[in-house]
Amino acid sequence: MKPFATALPKPAKIVLVTGFAPFGGEAINPSWEIVRALPEKIAGFQIVKLRVPTEFGKSITAATKAITTLQPAIVLCLGQAGSRSRMSVERVAINVNDAVIADNAHQQPIDEAIFVGAPAAYFATLPIKSMVAAMSRKGVPAEVSNTAGTFVCNHLLYGVLHHIAVKNLAARAGFMHVPFVESQIVDRPNTASLSLATMIVGVEAAITTAVKHQRDVKRVGGALH
Repeated sequence: MKPFATALPKPAKIVLVTGFAPFGGEAINPSWEIVRALPEKIAGFQIVKLRVPTEFGKSITAATKAITTLQPAIVLCLGQAGSRSRMSVERVAINVNDAVIADNAHQQPIDEAIFVGAPAAYFATLPIKSMVAAMSRKGVPAEVSNTAGTFVCNHLLYGVLHHIAVKNLAARAGFMHVPFVESQIVDRPNTASLSLATMIVGVEAAITTAVKHQRDVKRVGGALH
């Protein structure tokens, strides 16, 4: 007699949102400032906030431990991208660490796999184009991004998606890069920034859309280079 198939546990009505600790000599990290300012509930889902270390290895461990405990329906990780002018919803994470600077534990891996023998890449499983559209409707500059870099942000997104795939979880997950806030560019002429208030509005809109939409819209989100 065949054993009964084990059903996937139904995810809780929880959105796990992560932000990073400051790095690279910055006093703050806007990703965490946004996360901690979010309301306790969005679109009927509980918002659980997690500050993760800007470190290879430990960032994945912290996030996957929370996923195991909470069984969230959605995981949205945020990270700082000081060179960007828009809220950037990432399409893909690649299986490589190639750090142009050291992380907060003084680690600087070069050309190393995040998980040896694992897939070359994972696509985000959130409706990224719908999230961008929702932010744009709120007046928040937003875009689809086709590279999450090769630092701890890409590392974390890959680790979260790999964990979900290996554990066969029902959670959906993605990543959003955010620009500097104004206080970070005082001594950086001609550097883009967004206000914290604007970015909070954007993230709330993105989460609402992720909660309400399983399937994404079909619209241009690619790039020439």
